[in-house]
Amino acid sequence: MAQDQKKTVVITGASSGVGLHATKALVKRGWHVVMACRDVRKGGEAAQAIGIPQGTFTLMHIDLGDLESVRRFAREFRASGRPLYALVCNAAIYMPLLKEPLRSPEGYELTMTTNHLGHFLLCNLMLEDLQNSPPGDKRLVILGTVTHNPEELGGKVYPRPDLGNFEGFEAGFKDPISMVDGKKFEPVKAYKDSKVCNVLTMRELHRRYHESTGITFSSLYPGCVADTPLFRNHYPLFQKLFPLFQKYITGGYVSQDLAGERVAAVVADPEYRQSGAYFSWGNRQKEGRKAFVQKVSRQARDDAKGERMWELSAKLVGLA
Repeated sequence: MAQDQKKTVVITGASSGVGLHATKALVKRGWHVVMACRDVRKGGEAAQAIGIPQGTFTLMHIDLGDLESVRRFAREFRASGRPLYALVCNAAIYMPLLKEPLRSPEGYELTMTTNHLGHFLLCNLMLEDLQNSPPGDKRLVILGTVTHNPEELGGKVYPRPDLGNFEGFEAGFKDPISMVDGKKFEPVKAYKDSKVCNVLTMRELHRRYHESTGITFSSLYPGCVADTPLFRNHYPLFQKLFPLFQKYITGGYVSQDLAGERVAAVVADPEYRQSGAYFSWGNRQKEGRKAFVQKVSRQARDDAKGERMWELSAKLVGLA
């Protein structure tokens, strides 16, 4: 297939971890990948380091913690004229040791901005690109995590996610407010809350747009990628022990390579065309394990919460 006829996928956070390995896996399947990264130079070096051939990817700058950067990315992508067939919302930050919240240029708490609000805006802006590209199988995939779901073993660890009634969003989400429920700042909860919002976003996109556009909206939990750079802001001892714990105690460990393959499958393979689905391979990994559609947490399947999240997020990112 000629270079300009290749299907294009945008992957956020593609300079390391799961995003980088998903890039490699999709390039192997014949896709052209737009690696949307905060650090473009790092993205290029990482692609070279794991042997992704030159010319199979394009590097573009995006900082999901800065909504103006997200808008600029959408404009620049559109100007490139590439037909978009898939968008993978993968980037995330996790800063468990913070004592005080960091803020986006808009004044919003940074974990929620990067993981949820930035992606929420990007999905809304790029729906048009997905719709306007030539007919075909189009997909929008948002990465999930077991920690969004307190009904599962991996999600029972405190603090548990709780969106409340979006009191923090409703009040404008600026200093002194740093949490979606308006309560005291808790960095681990901020991450988990943002991941519940990710699943709600996927489900609302499905509810609002699947029928009229034919786009497949889905999420996946690729397994516990315990040595991903997501944990780079954790204690060094945690970074050392967590992968060992997942490998030898829980059996939940998944390599970055396998996680990347799983993301690529959900983007490209025919058996993942179910819209509104949250795909999982379970918490204990076995050779050759097949994906299944998993029930999401009680909060993440609450349609009234989904509508409220949508309305308030749209206002915060300037779409309302």
